[in-house]
Amino acid sequence: MAINDVSTCDCDVIHEDVVEEVKKQMIEEDILIDVADFFKVLGDSTRSKIMFALDKKEMCVCDLSALLNMTKSAISHQLKVLRDAKLVNFRRDGKMVYYFLADNHVREVFEKAIEHVTEQ
Repeated sequence: MAINDVSTCDCDVIHEDVVEEVKKQMIEEDILIDVADFFKVLGDSTRSKIMFALDKKEMCVCDLSALLNMTKSAISHQLKVLRDAKLVNFRRDGKMVYYFLADNHVREVFEKAIEHVTEQ
């Protein structure tokens, strides 16, 4: 005998008005793929640590390397992934290169994610 899961719909009724309303509002598949890719990039804990650090202060590779106890090469690789995803940006100051979160949208999404997982 199967246990009835209250989170599963046990009916065959299709609410056509609801389906049609949402269908009219659906965005393009390409955009949804990009959204999934955005979250996939954040799905790596090292990249999340880098994002957290850059949410607090702009930092160079050496700073991030010291903070996360990782090689500069490993940090640089992860920063490239974050740059390619347009989540971080950088500025040059002489020979120094400082990284920071790309914009306030990235900051807000990242901070909301932290807020969500730390809710009690």
